[in-house]
Amino acid sequence: MTVAIGADHAGYNLKEEIKKFLTEFHIAYTDYGTNSTEPVDYPEIAVSVAKAVANSKMDRGILICGTGIGMSIVANKIPGIRAALCYSEEITVLSRRHNNANILTMGGRFTQPQIARKIVKAFLDTEFEAGGRHERRVKLIHNLTLV
Repeated sequence: MTVAIGADHAGYNLKEEIKKFLTEFHIAYTDYGTNSTEPVDYPEIAVSVAKAVANSKMDRGILICGTGIGMSIVANKIPGIRAALCYSEEITVLSRRHNNANILTMGGRFTQPQIARKIVKAFLDTEFEAGGRHERRVKLIHNLTLV
């Protein structure tokens, strides 16, 4: 599995902690920035990570900003992306099982590193419940056209 990871300045420190976790478990990742706590515009980072996942360059993505909300909003603008803002293991498992979330977003200001590690593990370990109502619903989402 390959993971695209990115954060803005408010998510930088948590991103660095998650990179340690990924390295510890031998999970390949590409860091799409930022590389410091200096202010940056998060939409550019979110688009880079989302495009890498949408184009199958990377299997999954992780995005972190202050709340996780902005990154989620931006990532979900990219066709094929199902970004989920997760704040617990249970929510993360359900986002994968029921929604086939391919990008995890988290709030760097609201997620403790030890909780983030559990969330990331759940995101990477949980499979989508293919078939049945969940697959039908994800297909409906994928086929949405905007007016």
